[in-house]
Amino acid sequence: MNRFRIATACCMLAAPMFGRTAWSQDAAPKDPVAPAPAVSPSTSPAPAVTPGSGAQSTPEIPRRPQSVGAENAPAESEITPKLEEAVRKGSEALRRMQKPDGAFGQGRYGAHIGVTSLGAIALMADGNVPGRGDYGDSVQKALDFVLSHSTETGLLVSDETHGPMYGHGFATLFLGEIYGMNPEDDRVRDALVRAVQLIVSSQNDEGGWRYNPVPNDADVSVTICQVMALRSARNAGIKVPKSTIDDAIRYVRECQNADGGWRYMRDTGSSLWPRSAAGVASLFYAGVYEDESIERGLDYIKSAAFPRGGSFSGSFTQPHYFYGHYYAVQAMYLAGGERWRTWWPAIRDELIARQNPDGTWSDPQAGEAYGTAMALIILQMPKRYLPIFQR
Repeated sequence: MNRFRIATACCMLAAPMFGRTAWSQDAAPKDPVAPAPAVSPSTSPAPAVTPGSGAQSTPEIPRRPQSVGAENAPAESEITPKLEEAVRKGSEALRRMQKPDGAFGQGRYGAHIGVTSLGAIALMADGNVPGRGDYGDSVQKALDFVLSHSTETGLLVSDETHGPMYGHGFATLFLGEIYGMNPEDDRVRDALVRAVQLIVSSQNDEGGWRYNPVPNDADVSVTICQVMALRSARNAGIKVPKSTIDDAIRYVRECQNADGGWRYMRDTGSSLWPRSAAGVASLFYAGVYEDESIERGLDYIKSAAFPRGGSFSGSFTQPHYFYGHYYAVQAMYLAGGERWRTWWPAIRDELIARQNPDGTWSDPQAGEAYGTAMALIILQMPKRYLPIFQR
């Protein structure tokens, strides 16, 4: 990355609300966009307080050293010429796949708000935003598509596919990243506030979320989508009740198995690495940085899914490959240190080796737009443009 691009990134991410802001307040005040004072992230639940009561106490918890995560400690030679070429080809392919209405996706996911949002985030990961960058126009078109599908209830949905909360979570994350970079856009703010309120109101008694925006049951896979969306919104200045995050932390911890991996739901079940990566990422984005659950989870992910680099097997076509590595690379990046230095070159080389000649990546379940977007997000982690990836 040349000095101009680094300077541009620093300007985009300089606001103090980005990245390192902790969950700091249990009450959701009447002004949902006023930033709250930053305090240390809590690793244990605070006493329950009724939303709207104005309570702001947070236990004093030692902060994790800022140098531990990879955001302040890059690995050697993170970005290579091969990576830059793969990103260039992938971004061009993604733009070719965008539809006139701004949507990304094929087949049953042909007008999916989640895939569209991930496509836009993939382009934003290289510094493109509406009005700026080679792909700024594509990001703007995707934003217009998402905003056109914001409902009065706050649900962001563009089709009738199963599990609207997946798409809602990714779309809320996209709006949070956009709003954090341009807080003057009232359309984005209004849609984002309603989307956050829907997430908060649809959390179930266990502390998690599931396919539909009703507080019935929960699973780890949908829960991470909502936690990450809430973190992005909170970073951008949108108020999120601290009790919502405390309950989510409790739920995620209760879904971890003895082997360090995560089961799908709170009751009994086996561990699988994609949802285990989601479990670790959930804790990180909820503000938990020092925790025995995280270390056991990271060990499980490494043992179950370490990338093979250029020497790969059938694991590339396994279900949820891109979903799992999307969260795994974030977990390793936020963990930093030797975990990041070991994991990053392996997943980078594996993805570059599996890129199709036309620049795309193929996902057997969700299609090329989804696979390409996920691969691009993973490959551009070291560029450090997106606020959500900063602790």
